[in-house]
Amino acid sequence: MSELKSGSNLEKVLKAGYFAFTGECGPPKGANVEHLKKKFQYLKGNVDAVNVTDNQTAVVRMSSLAASRLMVEEGLEPNFQMVCRDRNRLAMMSDILGAHALGIRNMLCLSGDHQSFGNHPQAKNVHDIDSMQLIALVKKMRDQGKFMNDEDIDVAPKLFVGAACNPFADPYEFRVHRLANKITAGADFIQTQCIFNMDKFRDFMKKVVDMGLDKGCHILAGVTPMKNAGMANFMKKFVPGMDIPDALINRLKGVNKKDQSEEGICFALEQIEEFKQMQGVAGVHLMAIEWEHKVPEIAQRAKVLPRPAV
Repeated sequence: MSELKSGSNLEKVLKAGYFAFTGECGPPKGANVEHLKKKFQYLKGNVDAVNVTDNQTAVVRMSSLAASRLMVEEGLEPNFQMVCRDRNRLAMMSDILGAHALGIRNMLCLSGDHQSFGNHPQAKNVHDIDSMQLIALVKKMRDQGKFMNDEDIDVAPKLFVGAACNPFADPYEFRVHRLANKITAGADFIQTQCIFNMDKFRDFMKKVVDMGLDKGCHILAGVTPMKNAGMANFMKKFVPGMDIPDALINRLKGVNKKDQSEEGICFALEQIEEFKQMQGVAGVHLMAIEWEHKVPEIAQRAKVLPRPAV
């Protein structure tokens, strides 16, 4: 095993006031370690931390915990994701301790997509605790050195605690209050759902700033570069919680099919530039879905390189 990290690089970047730039990597539907390591190389040196998804869309994949440890060994910093769908509190606390023991220093607390969306729809939902309670649990284990039942932990898991936020889900008016609840529960940083409706997100961030929520945590805006108009149409129709304006779809349709991926990247770069200036936004979470090889190019064109050494 490589030497364990003493603290979160992402935390240091954000607290130093740098504009954070995180990436994402979905583990394989199998035990193909070499394929995973190949994806890691596109991210190394280009992002501050990498989200490692936990059976995303309720499809069985290599565990986030194992993939996160492989990432540590390759010299990247993982953001270990945990969903409430698949574990009770015993398994959660056990994996939280295990994550820290394996050198993982960031954790994102999520509810998880409903199993009916995945490849085992007959699976049983656990949801022993919800994402809000999971945030509070990790914070308690870290700051108080206690389990949920108030028993002492011998070595507390020092994890930088993250949560997700969808600014576009219904009811829209409640979104900012749900974010406030997650911050109160103990979230150190927030990563938003993919943003495409910039007008609505500007309004959301104004509410966030007016309530002073950006002072209580670091907010990273979610960016997903569109590969083509077909991808945009699919996400608009079939991915819950997505708000994709027709204007963006028409923009992609307005160029030759072979140029649509470049147009999608251009829109993402325009977003990143605006987020750099937007009050309350501390960074960007780039979700290049099965497009990790494009991350170095996007990072270069977004002028976020070199990443700060802290």
